[in-house]
Amino acid sequence: MTYRWVGDQAAFETVIDTLCREPRYALDTEFHRERTYFPQLALLQLAWPGEIVLIDPLAVDVAALKRLFSSPALAVVHAAQQDLDVLTQTCGAVPERLFDTQLAAGFVGYSTPSLLSLLHAELGVVASKGDRLTDWLRRPLTADQQDYAASDVAHLFDLQDRIEAKLESMGRLSWALDACEELRVRPTGSIDPDQAWLRLKDVRVLKARSRGVAQAVAAWRERRAAASNIPVRQVLPDLAILGISQKHPTTLGELALARGVDERHSRGTIGSEIIAAVADGLRRDVQVPALDGEELDRSMRPAVTLVSAWVSEVARTQRVDTALLATRADITALLRGDADARLAHGWRAEFVGDGIRRLVEGSAGLTFDGKGGLRLIDVATTATATATAS
Repeated sequence: MTYRWVGDQAAFETVIDTLCREPRYALDTEFHRERTYFPQLALLQLAWPGEIVLIDPLAVDVAALKRLFSSPALAVVHAAQQDLDVLTQTCGAVPERLFDTQLAAGFVGYSTPSLLSLLHAELGVVASKGDRLTDWLRRPLTADQQDYAASDVAHLFDLQDRIEAKLESMGRLSWALDACEELRVRPTGSIDPDQAWLRLKDVRVLKARSRGVAQAVAAWRERRAAASNIPVRQVLPDLAILGISQKHPTTLGELALARGVDERHSRGTIGSEIIAAVADGLRRDVQVPALDGEELDRSMRPAVTLVSAWVSEVARTQRVDTALLATRADITALLRGDADARLAHGWRAEFVGDGIRRLVEGSAGLTFDGKGGLRLIDVATTATATATAS
């Protein structure tokens, strides 16, 4: 495997010019986010027929990627959600066309496979596992680091071709392409600060006034972390937010007594800002969002469990990744009657959505198939057959 390092702007622009004329290109990134709030792009890998390049984003302006992303060229990637996050943050754009081999493999019998396992299973390629905790920001990168990075894009075209051929034979290529488009347009980047509190452990047990404080203080932490580009835990630990939410401090002295709060949090500007956030939170009326299924009519809640069991059975027998077919949230949205429910449209509606509706309406039922599996049956037909037998 041969590749070249690109660390100057002119060479990078030439690569972009070349790729804009190609029908497709392979793409991967290496990044860190443990020391910053926003992900930091550390390496960009690109490949096209006969060429692999490793782009140093510490030495070039990667904004030129916008030209490539807006071109008709197809980006071939693997498990691209985090790549899209870092690219959105770094250059403000994502590819206009995308094929994700991990997503597509979910329609031919795999369940969120790693690149290594997929390469071995489909192409017989044994790739190096590499060092999961390697420092991609070091310069110069070692030969092993560069080899590993280049291998991430070296076989993506062959993998795409192999999976696409299987999808075509199964009549599922359009399904995979739809899933890739869903991924491409999915919102990326930072979370809404006012929703940050919902990531706290045990937040659902907080009382009403404490919920408002938790929301306000967590939102303050999120904004301060983003402004300083540091991890939220370095601004204020989760334990401190929960402690503050329960004590409702109104002075720096009271703040210092909250569990999880240390001296740097209870003095100066930070302490004053936390006290202000607490006061803001006490004025809020905050409700905890319902869990999937809780907002359904009580009589419909058992249907979620029943439908989930059938969907899992369909996914198993039809060799489709259950997470791609329908999540519990998807099932709840359909039963709730949401107009934009994913199971109400497209291939999912045809595959399981219509069957779910029939189950809920009572025109279909489930029975065991005698082999430990579930089978959807037409209730009217069964009733007629039973009456005839009688």
